[in-house]
Amino acid sequence: MNYTNLADLAIIACPGGEVFANEVIAHLRKKYRRNQERMVLRLSRRYNLSPDEVTRQVHFINDTVFSSANSQNFTNKGFVPQFKIPVKFTFFANSEIKAEVQEPVRGKDVYIFQDVENRCPVAFSDGGVRKTLSINDHLMTIFVTIDAVRYAGARQITLVIPNYPYARQHKSKGREGLTASRVGKIFESLGVNRVIALDIHSRDIISAFNRMRLENLHASYQIIRTLSRMDGILNDDFVVVSPDTGAVDRNKFFASALKKPLALLYKERDYSKASRDASENNISQVRLLGNVMDKTVFMADDILGTGGTLIEGMRVLKEHGARRVICSISLPLFSGDAVSYFDKAYKEGLFYRIIGTNAVYHEEVTKREWYINVNISRLFANIIARLHQNLPLSGLLDNRDIINRLLAGTINTEPQPELPFKQNENE
Repeated sequence: MNYTNLADLAIIACPGGEVFANEVIAHLRKKYRRNQERMVLRLSRRYNLSPDEVTRQVHFINDTVFSSANSQNFTNKGFVPQFKIPVKFTFFANSEIKAEVQEPVRGKDVYIFQDVENRCPVAFSDGGVRKTLSINDHLMTIFVTIDAVRYAGARQITLVIPNYPYARQHKSKGREGLTASRVGKIFESLGVNRVIALDIHSRDIISAFNRMRLENLHASYQIIRTLSRMDGILNDDFVVVSPDTGAVDRNKFFASALKKPLALLYKERDYSKASRDASENNISQVRLLGNVMDKTVFMADDILGTGGTLIEGMRVLKEHGARRVICSISLPLFSGDAVSYFDKAYKEGLFYRIIGTNAVYHEEVTKREWYINVNISRLFANIIARLHQNLPLSGLLDNRDIINRLLAGTINTEPQPELPFKQNENE
């Protein structure tokens, strides 16, 4: 690995993405610090130098190769920079937003973090103003930040937005726009080179860009690891159920990895209705294809909005004799009054646990007994490190091998056969 260009890696956190960015930065610094320590020990043995002398020599190389502006963040005892670039965000009285980059980013590889579903109050104007932003406000914050970074001379711009905005508007059923594609084209026109997202809702979005690349990450390893740590769950009478036809491939992956049967909830919808909250939805009929009697049921989905369709599916499963229901959600939005509706469903015994990721910052839901928060910041840190070092991503995007190693000896099954398809094709 090339250790001398870390000063070229810069991270900027928009107000909504501050929490997730800080977690990713902590993992990045820990990763590079471990790499640094291993490198120092290896070089000290090879050249018969003390670790302090090796560190001094590396500092000398950094100071001669890079300008002082790029090397100023290195400490005396190590050469892992802070990575984070301070930006002043101002929220004006007329609701306009401005971003001012506080340190040089010319020639840097800049990663801009944003959580467009963060509904907690965020700070502007050096903490003097706190605002709760809509998705459109968060999106505008991304636009002004990209613009500021581009004018500041960044070499490359990557957006880290786990929840891709407007991802569910990827198909046109009539006089509708393909807004998911349009948002990406706006990013492209502003000079974005790459987007890193989590469980993009449709592969149609990925193919909509001209030059910009989208890296679509998956939390399947982290979710299966969480399941494996739940006492006796995977050795139980266990079945994977796809909550609808659109999630079949995703749940087929989990069923294949866990060596469990796959069932399906088939939902007929009335698309003339739009769900406003979990108390109403557009489902006209639900049919179960498969057997869940006296079984532990696991369902995986990408996005949980108001949650009405998921609660309806849980109710059908319990009516068909499911002993307990566990769900995993990559992007747990819990829009509107969803948390209170899930509180009620939990008291009714409709489900056992919901597994969600920290890709969406939601303080209220993480306090619930029924919710398990899975941290995926290390996955994003590893992706960023590999991208910055021009290393392949296949080992992280196609994670069958590490899942197989995780499950070896955990489940009492036959030797594991090859999975039928790649995880990065499970849209």
